[in-house]
Amino acid sequence: MHKKILLVLLGWLQIMHIKAQNPVIRHIFTADPAPLVYHNTVYLYAGRDTATVDAKTYEMPSWHVFSSRNMVDWKDHGPVLKPTDFSWASRAANAAHCIERNGKFYWYISVMHKNTEVSKGGVAIGVAVSDNPTGPFKDAIGKALITNEMTTDMKHSWDDLDPAAFIDDDGQAYLFWGNGSCKWARLKENMIELDGPVHTFKPDHFTEAPWVYKRNDLYYLLYAANFPESIDYATATDIKGPWKYRGRVQDPVTNSTTTHPGVIDFKGKSYFFYHDGSMPTGSSYRRSIKVDYLRYNSDGTIRKIVETAKGVRKVNQ
Repeated sequence: MHKKILLVLLGWLQIMHIKAQNPVIRHIFTADPAPLVYHNTVYLYAGRDTATVDAKTYEMPSWHVFSSRNMVDWKDHGPVLKPTDFSWASRAANAAHCIERNGKFYWYISVMHKNTEVSKGGVAIGVAVSDNPTGPFKDAIGKALITNEMTTDMKHSWDDLDPAAFIDDDGQAYLFWGNGSCKWARLKENMIELDGPVHTFKPDHFTEAPWVYKRNDLYYLLYAANFPESIDYATATDIKGPWKYRGRVQDPVTNSTTTHPGVIDFKGKSYFFYHDGSMPTGSSYRRSIKVDYLRYNSDGTIRKIVETAKGVRKVNQ
C-alpha cells in the first residue's frame, strides 16, 4: 500500500516538474512544434510568431531550433531557416518537420510559393538539408518538392500544409501532409524525391497537421481536427492504412484556434508537444509551445490529456 502511494506521489511530482516549465519556450512566441531525438538530445523545430497584439493574421518570418538534454533547459539556436532561403518561396514559415537519416538532417517546410511558370502560387512543400541538427541548412533541391498543382483533390490553395516525415523499420521513408485531406507519398532513399504517386484519404474530423509514428507494431496518426482545433488520432496495422479512428487526445487549447501535435520518446518516457495562446499577450497569432507526458492504455490506445479547473493540463491517471 505504501509503495503504491509512493509511486503515485512520484508520478505527480514528475507532472508538476514539467508543468513548472510550460510553456517550454518563453522568450519568443513559437508554434507548430516538431521534436526530434538525436544523440541523447531533444531538438525542437518550430515556427516563430511575430504578429502584433492586435493582429488578426499570422506573421511567421522564420523557423527556430531549440535543444535540451533534460526537457527543462532549452537553448535557442536562433532563426536558422527562413522562407527567403528558398529562391522559389515568397513568405510564411508554416509548419515544418525535421528528420535524420544517415547523419544528415532533412527539414521539410511548408511555405507560400511565388507565382512562376512552375506554380501559380499557393502553399508548397520544400526540403532543406544539413549535416548538423542545428544547421546551417540549405535548400536541398532548389525547387519545391510538392506544389499546389500536384494535388487536386482539395480546391483551396493551402491544402499542402504541414509536412511530417516518417521512416519505417524496413527503411522506407514516407511524407504525410495536408489541409482538408491527409496526403502521403513514399520518399526515395535520398529523402529529396518522391518515389511514387501522392495518395489522399480523410481521417474522421481531419483538418491538418498530421504526425505519424510507430509503437509496438502499431502505426499512430495524430492530427489537428475540426475548428477550433482539437488533437484526434487514428491507428493502423499498415502504414498505407486503412486507418481506424480512435478518438481525441486533447480538447481545443487555451486562447488559440489552432494546435499542432508532436510526439517523441526520450529517456524512457513519451512526450506530447503542442501549442496554445496562454502566454501573456498571447493569441491565435501569438502562440507558445507546451509539452506533456503521453501515456497509453494496455491495448495501445492513448489516454486523453485533459484540462483541470486551474487551466493546468495533465494526463489522466
